[in-house]
Amino acid sequence: MDTIAAIATGMTDSGIGIVRISGSGAVEVGDGIVKSPSGRRILKKAESHRFYYGFVVNPEDGVEIDEVLAVVMRGPRSFTGEDTVEIQCHGGVLVMRRILECALRCGARLAEPGEFTKRAFLNGRMDLSRAEAVMDVIGAQNDRALGYSLGQLRGRLSGKVRELRGRLLYETAFIESALDDPEHFDLDGYGEGLSGKLDGVIEELRRLIGTADNGRLIKEGIRTVILGKPNVGKSSLLNCLLGEERAIVTDVAGTTRDVLEESLRLGDICLNIVDTAGIRDTEDTVERIGVERALRYAREADFIVYVTDASMELDENDREIVSVIGDKRTIVLLNKSDLEAVATEEGIRALFSGAAGDGSGDCFPAGPSGDDGFVILRTSAKEGAGMEELERAVREMFFHGEIWSSNEIVITNMRHKEALEEACEALMLVKGSIEDGMTEDFYSIDLMNAYKALGRIIGEEVDDDLVEEIFSKFCMGK
Repeated sequence: MDTIAAIATGMTDSGIGIVRISGSGAVEVGDGIVKSPSGRRILKKAESHRFYYGFVVNPEDGVEIDEVLAVVMRGPRSFTGEDTVEIQCHGGVLVMRRILECALRCGARLAEPGEFTKRAFLNGRMDLSRAEAVMDVIGAQNDRALGYSLGQLRGRLSGKVRELRGRLLYETAFIESALDDPEHFDLDGYGEGLSGKLDGVIEELRRLIGTADNGRLIKEGIRTVILGKPNVGKSSLLNCLLGEERAIVTDVAGTTRDVLEESLRLGDICLNIVDTAGIRDTEDTVERIGVERALRYAREADFIVYVTDASMELDENDREIVSVIGDKRTIVLLNKSDLEAVATEEGIRALFSGAAGDGSGDCFPAGPSGDDGFVILRTSAKEGAGMEELERAVREMFFHGEIWSSNEIVITNMRHKEALEEACEALMLVKGSIEDGMTEDFYSIDLMNAYKALGRIIGEEVDDDLVEEIFSKFCMGK
């Protein structure tokens, strides 16, 4: 492969920066720009995986650019599987760019986003699921997401996929052998035995698929929408959770007219919060647009925080909000609990019961509040009261209070979920063929379809376009 180069660290001033060079000419390119303090070339005969001290020198005019440490990693014992040179320099943006320019002048080309990791995949250094985990580790928003991403990077998912594929391949090979040589392979009663074996595989596939919803929430964060009438304390709640005055708060109803989006960590849970305009009937054109946007965001949310003013009566606007919530997971906050209470928990329950009775929502999500299916908490965003209870309720609602082991395999990639679902469907077709008394050659067709679907997870059954699409989403230098 040709030689590529890129800045591998962030494009911001820092203590140390790294310029990475990889390919058949990487050592020659590095040798052309890194010199010893005495001016000698030092990398061409450098020992692999050993640091060398020197200076990067502009190959055109011999001007020194920076004092550096350089390491040669000869293939296949490198990240990409090919000769690689990494130059550790001072982390100024300008100096990193100048060193990269020197590498390009000596014959390297600028790497495309994700090209180093793509080469590692193409050179067999890692399978596709592990390559995708590289970006998951970089983009992890919490400790739980980081733990699962590291597990995938270490091959837990690919190991399970290879195990399941091996079991399917064995059965396929047995069927093909029996069909080719019926004298030495007996297929009497084989279908019944195969059906029992597939039950175990299907159970494992369904367990993996079942982790995907929580996996997405862990990886991407929970899409959270704060809903309520005007002036009930939605923006004050957001400011309280963020610990800063992010949203404008006034006594004037309708202050928030557009959505405001923020990300927030509650322990190891990431909430992607949208603060919305207050829901009410209004003749104000701008405010009405804000209300329509609020309702649209609510319909797309994973989680609703419905804020009410405990010092005010519930009304038709509250009824409209509850009808929009439907069966989404919801926490109801009786806010302004520092004032005299007017709205009650019984009133909230009656409101939700009325919405369900009207056909607005078939059911409400299970939660830690008992049979209601939603959680009611008393809070005061002004005083900061009830925030710890809110965090506990969110954790209980989404993860049922479980302490998950980082050794557990959790599906955080929707591409993987789709492949698992396709494999599961193919195996159910095999079981259907067995029940219908079909001949064994029908079994092998769907067994191979399941085998191929699982292969897409680790990159053994993917086309070039998909590979390009996956790695195009990577950051530059990785």
